[in-house]
Amino acid sequence: MGYILLFLIGFGLAVTGGVTIIAYMNFLPAGITWVEYALYIRTRIECYFLPTGFLYMYIAIHKIPKSFDKSDDWIFLNTTGHNDV
Repeated sequence: MGYILLFLIGFGLAVTGGVTIIAYMNFLPAGITWVEYALYIRTRIECYFLPTGFLYMYIAIHKIPKSFDKSDDWIFLNTTGHNDV
């Protein structure tokens, strides 16, 4: 249950950070360059939510207990069509 919650928190952070970064792209038509844009979003704390969210989701996905792994399911054991079991 904890890893699912960690994944959902990470997803929420990633969405928040991604939307914020896209929203700040509205400064580009106002005349700032890509370099100035990159320097600006480095100073905004909410833009760090995107990589933090990705990190949380990565941790949650790779730490899921093996009991949720579908490779141990009997359906996937005989995928070749042979009855070798």
